[in-house]
Amino acid sequence: MGKYEIKVDKATPQYKVTISGVVDEDIDFNAYSLSGAASVDLQLGMVKSINSCGIREWIKWIGTAGTAPVKYHQCPKIIVDQINMVQGFLPASGKVMSFYVPYYNEDSGSEKNVLFTYGKEFTDSAVNPPAAVKDDEGNVMEMDVVEAKYFKFIKK
Repeated sequence: MGKYEIKVDKATPQYKVTISGVVDEDIDFNAYSLSGAASVDLQLGMVKSINSCGIREWIKWIGTAGTAPVKYHQCPKIIVDQINMVQGFLPASGKVMSFYVPYYNEDSGSEKNVLFTYGKEFTDSAVNPPAAVKDDEGNVMEMDVVEAKYFKFIKK
């Protein structure tokens, strides 16, 4: 695999797209038009990084979905940050279905990414984090984000 990999399953009008690796100036979405999709499911859990050139290409590419609903699944922190900062990164027809929240324990130095899923840990208007997140040794972990900024895309 190069710096990125894109897999598009167009077997049905509900396109399934998996993106992994680095989204930067080298990414070429041209062969992966989303036009004609009734809906698009994006699996983003393996995206490692994204830069400004990658963001520009992403916005042009995601626009090829037109008005089809676009669902974002397993968004890592770098994707959530772009959704919150860059107009159009999540299209008007887009919806975040799941995303990772980083947790940290200062004493042990342990880190963990916890998947928040729509309808369970968050809704269109609220966040309901798990009561307690523990690392492998049983240490209680704290959310390692500024909640007001990280959950900005959830319209409160």
